[in-house]
Amino acid sequence: MRARRSMAVLAALTTVGVGVVVATPAPAGAATTAVTCPTGWGSLAKTATDADDGSLTDIRTGRNDCYDRMVLDVPTAGTTGIGYTVHYVDAFYQDPSGVRIPVSGGAIIEILVSAPSYDPETNAATYPGRGGQPLPGVDLTGYRTFRDARFGASFEGVTQVGLGVRARLPFRVFQLSGRLVIDVAHTW
Repeated sequence: MRARRSMAVLAALTTVGVGVVVATPAPAGAATTAVTCPTGWGSLAKTATDADDGSLTDIRTGRNDCYDRMVLDVPTAGTTGIGYTVHYVDAFYQDPSGVRIPVSGGAIIEILVSAPSYDPETNAATYPGRGGQPLPGVDLTGYRTFRDARFGASFEGVTQVGLGVRARLPFRVFQLSGRLVIDVAHTW
């Protein structure tokens, strides 16, 4: 009797255009995983003071279920902090020239890291970035949030990068030994 009544209710709901999802149990031993994305990062500027000297040697990116990631390698910085300012800007201007560098995306994050892209002793390049050009070796095809990444400049010990993102989304910045990590969320 209950089975007939359930079928009648299901038939009535589908004829009026109400979608019905019937849950079926998972097979025994099957693992189910739900992705829980971090929250509370916000979109305001994040900064840290310069605590150690080091030169930028690489910039790379990666994808996660919840965010896109950019990593700036400053290996000579050791275990002490790397100075940085990471914030949204209306337009990306090369320091110190003031020349506007076009960056694709719905919003632009400016990354200033207290690490030159050259060796201060010899002036030899440690990272091959060129002003206004895409970051060498960075391919953003298939990323959910990242749209463009441009080298700004390396001037007076500070390297500047423009990161184009889909929209003004929350982000976080943290450090690992010799690395500065920027994660930009896929959603609010």
